[in-house]
Amino acid sequence: MGEFYRLMFNNSHSQYAPDGSTTLKGRVEDPTLATAIAAAIAADDRKADNIKLLKVTEVSYLADYFLIVTGFSNTQVRAIHQAIIQKVEEENQRQPLRIDGQSEGSWIVVDYGDVMIHILLPEEREFYNLEAFWGHAEKISWSALT
Repeated sequence: MGEFYRLMFNNSHSQYAPDGSTTLKGRVEDPTLATAIAAAIAADDRKADNIKLLKVTEVSYLADYFLIVTGFSNTQVRAIHQAIIQKVEEENQRQPLRIDGQSEGSWIVVDYGDVMIHILLPEEREFYNLEAFWGHAEKISWSALT
């Protein structure tokens, strides 16, 4: 886990937010979660909108976490994608296993195996509605960590 996270968090508790999501409070010791949070921070730095982090461990064998974000242009979607790859490599020394959708730039999937990141244009996000499909997954409030 990156030094940034070691310095920033000093205990390892979680609590529930009023909307029912889990708000992380304290040290992030799980390297998979640290990867997901680094990706969320990178997306936020590139002005991604409606950033949702879902813990899908109990409901899917595909990954442990899904990160779903919106970019408002093909250029922004690609910039978010590049920022995520760079931040995760710097903070967690990880490279994605697969990346799909780079040429179109309307929906890019970055697959780290245990973390799947979906970067979508608003039309694609609304049409595919991944949050509803994975609505029974636990929602993680990552913004409290930044």
